Amino acid sequence: MKTADDGRDWLAVRLTAAPSDGAANDALIRLLAKALGVRKGDVSLTSGTTSRLKRLHIRGDPAHLAAAMARLNGE
Repeated sequence: MKTADDGRDWLAVRLTAAPSDGAANDALIRLLAKALGVRKGDVSLTSGTTSRLKRLHIRGDPAHLAAAMARLNGE
């Protein structure tokens, strides 16, 4: 996790998928779904389809998602 100058937190992810035909967006969704322990259908891209910065909506139990994010953050 990183913190922007304005105080917002964001997750930095590096992908090897090419940013063409939505391949990188699909790879991001698959990666986050697996890392957070949710179905791919529970992760959706809400903005930034062609941008480096993305906003995603992740459905699931908030406590489970918070614990998974803490694990990703090394906490």
